Amino acid sequence: MSNAEKKATLYRMVMEDHVCPYGLKTKHLLKSNGYTVDDRPLTSREETDAFQEKHDVDTTPQVFIDGDRIGGYEEVRDYLGKPVPDPDAKSYQPVIALFSMTALLALATSWLAFGTLLSVQTVEWFISFSMVVLALLKLQNVESFSTMFLNYDLLARRWVPYGKIYPFAEGLAGLLMAAEFAAIISIPVAFFIGTVGAVSVFKAVYIDKRELKCACVGGDSNVPLGFISLTENLMMVGMAIWMSFVMF
Repeated sequence: MSNAEKKATLYRMVMEDHVCPYGLKTKHLLKSNGYTVDDRPLTSREETDAFQEKHDVDTTPQVFIDGDRIGGYEEVRDYLGKPVPDPDAKSYQPVIALFSMTALLALATSWLAFGTLLSVQTVEWFISFSMVVLALLKLQNVESFSTMFLNYDLLARRWVPYGKIYPFAEGLAGLLMAAEFAAIISIPVAFFIGTVGAVSVFKAVYIDKRELKCACVGGDSNVPLGFISLTENLMMVGMAIWMSFVMF
């Protein structure tokens, strides 16, 4: 079948107060793969309910190709041979994205301040900016973070409130280090939480051999606890040691 002959019928919700985002994604996906889409909006709750009852389905959008019902967005992806995301799959994408952006931010700040991309200050900013953004992600849902944190952090297990204090301490230390202000506060805080964190991760992953999710980018991530988590903590320890030499 040529591209010009590929046709699909799409039923999706298009109401005054709600346009189904997966319907839009499915329509785009089909068109991107050479399909002519017969778009049939379901414009009321009654029309949507009647369609679902008729075809014995619980959700929309629904796609039909060559008279056969393919299904919704993920089923269409699978039908087209596209990867289907697994919401439970482990992924390093959040930390890769985070460290990439904080590295670029540090480079941009260095260029603005000194007219050069690379300097010792660039590295300092990269670490301090990373600490602030990591704290921001944790602070979006402190309760969720602190719960996941209890799975492996040694201090939080002995004193539960530490799990809720940690993101504030990390954010404060990062901000103070970025500004090179109040080093008497930022250095011991970063050294303490970094050391406890590094020991906790090392014990959980490399001694106890446990497979856990890391709370480093918040409590709802699927980032595996391991080398990346250990690196985050060692960065804080290294930054604290470095700044103790620079500032004092």
